[in-house]
Amino acid sequence: MAHLKDNGFKVDVHYVADVTPYKTQYGVPQDLWSCHTARIGGYTIEGHVPADVIRKLLAGAGAIVGLAVPGMPTGSPGMEGPNPQPYEVVAFTAAGKTSVFAKR
Repeated sequence: MAHLKDNGFKVDVHYVADVTPYKTQYGVPQDLWSCHTARIGGYTIEGHVPADVIRKLLAGAGAIVGLAVPGMPTGSPGMEGPNPQPYEVVAFTAAGKTSVFAKR
């Protein structure tokens, strides 16, 4: 949340006991589930997706419904630390098809 706020996004936080219904409602493929689920501009953002990649999505990304960073890789926004890991930002469609949207 701090990463998004620091990059000019307005963040409204809703703490819930179980995020599973939201992940299901917004079509996040189960193998992409992470710790956070967000909505922006009609898209779903799952996990620690960098702000610049979200901006790229909002600028026009084709027929996808969202982006995900599965797991919590070290080096992703909010998971800074020693020994950052390379990771992928994965796009997903309403039918559950996935593709690599960005690499970090």
